[in-house]
Amino acid sequence: MMYPYMTLSDGTEIVHSHIFEENGMQCVAVHFERPTEEGFDSARCELPKYKWILREGYTDDEIAMFEQLLNQQLTIK
Repeated sequence: MMYPYMTLSDGTEIVHSHIFEENGMQCVAVHFERPTEEGFDSARCELPKYKWILREGYTDDEIAMFEQLLNQQLTIK
């Protein structure tokens, strides 16, 4: 199950998974999705490894901005 987190000004919805365990480490998946004329741009990152497991439609600069956003949010909490 995914839980809503925020919506960016370009319409990108950010949602996150529950905490799950992988190889003895607590992880969470963060999913980014933006509507387009053809469907959706999508990206998914697994934390805390910052491993991108899905990237469709977002530019390298947008992914870098998402990583910065994720870094800032983890630092705050």
